[in-house]
Amino acid sequence: MNEITEYLTEDHEHCDHLFAEAENAVDAGDWALAVDRFAALRQDVRRHFAREEDILFPAFEARTGMVGGPTSVMRDEHEQMRNTLEAMAATVAGRDARTFLGLSETLLMLMRQHNMKEERILYPMADQAMPDAAVLVARMAEVTG
Repeated sequence: MNEITEYLTEDHEHCDHLFAEAENAVDAGDWALAVDRFAALRQDVRRHFAREEDILFPAFEARTGMVGGPTSVMRDEHEQMRNTLEAMAATVAGRDARTFLGLSETLLMLMRQHNMKEERILYPMADQAMPDAAVLVARMAEVTG
């Protein structure tokens, strides 16, 4: 079974969709929609990170003993993306399309590289290492904020 991979990859795809909607709204100058879509993106990315950092990563580290390995790298990349999202939030509030779109290119690059590493390396490792993958997925699904 690839329960962790499937669940979190779907979460990535959901966030990618919100990202595209926010970027398209800014590009079109539809600030009401941009504010709404960006808020949804920011919230759902934060929830995705919480699912990984609060549930998956600690369980994976406990099971494998890999504390300074891939999960450490993922946490660092999460922080980079959080910082970029916060900078983007200021541009949405200030209706600064040019800066937003520049930052969105940065975020897109970070997300693509990050998600590929998770989907091709970390999640399959977690599925293989975790006999209780279904329990972890259920716990991650309970994370709402």
